Amino acid sequence: MSDFQESALELAHLLSQSRRVVAFTGAGISTAAGLPDFRGPDGIYQRAGLENPEEIFDIETFRRDPSIFYKFHREFLRILKDVEPTFTHRFLAQEERRGRLQGVVTQNIDALHQRGGSRRVLEVHGSVWGSHCTRCRTTYDYQISVVKTLREEIPRCESCRGVLKPDVVFFGEAVNHMEESERLAEEADLMLVLGTALAVRPAAMIPALCPGKIVVVNKGELFSHDLPRSRVHLFVDGELDPFFQAVASHMEPST
Repeated sequence: MSDFQESALELAHLLSQSRRVVAFTGAGISTAAGLPDFRGPDGIYQRAGLENPEEIFDIETFRRDPSIFYKFHREFLRILKDVEPTFTHRFLAQEERRGRLQGVVTQNIDALHQRGGSRRVLEVHGSVWGSHCTRCRTTYDYQISVVKTLREEIPRCESCRGVLKPDVVFFGEAVNHMEESERLAEEADLMLVLGTALAVRPAAMIPALCPGKIVVVNKGELFSHDLPRSRVHLFVDGELDPFFQAVASHMEPST
């Protein structure tokens, strides 16, 4: 049996023995769905022709000139409408239905976990699934937000003409759900760290709070200052979907 299959078999066994599993996910689970990363050579920053991408998610820049963000955001929404959840997204949703997975903590803003069937999803960096007026706080759902974003250079509130802002956490704003995410991690007997190098704090600090076993599946090494490799029970350097398809093949069918 190959190392790949042995690792898949071991995770299948760990899942079958665990009762409080938590998943922590990053960009890798979304790029597997066909959503380009932000910074790569074919990333969304390049596609949108942005000269200073570090300004996109800066809250002070948004307040001064929201058009910089919306140049990126229009391209992101155009790509997102053609993207579907991956096998791994649906695998996690199935584990939740089985009662093993207690929740997903994600750094992603694309809502693919919810579309894949997951119910308890803690989006620490927010989500594009809704938006709000920065002046009167009127909320807008995803469908209306998309239409307004694609039609208006700077989407504005129908009530007061204030600037709309997606419910995404910008640099300079507090992250979401940290206390609940930390509590989930502290109660977990198995933590799955998927598609992230754990480079962005404070969210990247969460997996290390797990007192149980930690499994990392990521294309590339970890860059975490909070999670030493000695704490990682199983590390798989590879693509998520082929690995979790192998895991699924070693698990008992859902009843």
